[in-house]
Amino acid sequence: MKQEVRPIPLSGPYVDEREEELVAEVLRSGRLSLGPTIDRFEELFAAKVGAPYAAAVSSGTAGLHLLCVAAGVGAGDEVITSPYSFAASANCFIYEGGTPVFADVDARTLNMDPDAVEAAVTPRTRAIVAVDIYGYPCELDELRAIAERHGLALIQDSCEALGARYKGVQLGSHGPSAVFAFYPNKQMTTGEGGMVTTHSEEEWRLLRSLRNQGRGDAGGWLEHVRLGFNYRLDDIAAAIGIAQLEKLDEMLALRDAAAARYGELLAGIEGVELPCADDADHVRSWFVYVVKLPDNAARERVIAHFERERIGYNRYLPSIHLQPYMRERYGFGEGLCPVSEDASSRTLALPFFTAIERDAQERVAEALAAAL
Repeated sequence: MKQEVRPIPLSGPYVDEREEELVAEVLRSGRLSLGPTIDRFEELFAAKVGAPYAAAVSSGTAGLHLLCVAAGVGAGDEVITSPYSFAASANCFIYEGGTPVFADVDARTLNMDPDAVEAAVTPRTRAIVAVDIYGYPCELDELRAIAERHGLALIQDSCEALGARYKGVQLGSHGPSAVFAFYPNKQMTTGEGGMVTTHSEEEWRLLRSLRNQGRGDAGGWLEHVRLGFNYRLDDIAAAIGIAQLEKLDEMLALRDAAAARYGELLAGIEGVELPCADDADHVRSWFVYVVKLPDNAARERVIAHFERERIGYNRYLPSIHLQPYMRERYGFGEGLCPVSEDASSRTLALPFFTAIERDAQERVAEALAAAL
């Protein structure tokens, strides 16, 4: 009788008794939302990334949206962002009536090319949403200089990059407001959830109001000083977040080790292009492990083989401008961002998570080699 092949998931969270313990404390406290656990989580997170202020929100998308509101993005404004990212990098300002303008990416880093961003600026440009794709820091100084030169808001989408370092210091500590996300496949999780870091007390107070239905600092519970949203994180999620922060360094180290192991296992396989290496200015925080294959046909062969072997995968990432709703709404088509489109046609996410085992990675490497 043939032994059943054990599936290898694409991702998975890293939780233990500590999360259970802190969640139980919140449940026993009776303060399930708007309690002290949120404040504690924000303080610990801000200290961890080196930012003076942090505001917890219900998702990374919510955090990006709130920064677009704070930047005053409105109907008729253009916002420049990356085509090679998760859809939220563009959705966040479309919610406010902003028009997406996509600046193509660098073929090596898959982050926005600053020259393409500069070329995309028009009199209608209001902001830049800079993405640290797959945990690799974007060219923050160059993008910041462009924003300052043209009087634009700069929003840092670091949703995939908690723990990454740019020019020696952690993302979140450089000055521009940044958003981190805690979906279960991220470096740390709260289930759903996100965090906005800011260096402005005024913006921090605005974010806390906007996430909580526009309530003011001083007024009553039912006094709303501005149009707001229900983008709160609850205390149960915050408790999970505190437990995750306690072991974040351990989780980042385990992910580093897993990525290094893939690097060794895949180095000799012809047709597999590995993620770009760190350099003096850019130290990646490993969110996913994405390889480039020779072309789309090769990727589909690998996927078919992975499915037979019960190995998880995803076609990371489709170009945002070619998503069906983007084509329909804005008329975008092929050829707008050729570097992004090429990457989208042949990049593949391999199983990758904090507790991935060596033998699982070996199986993935063997299956990848066999398919190619």
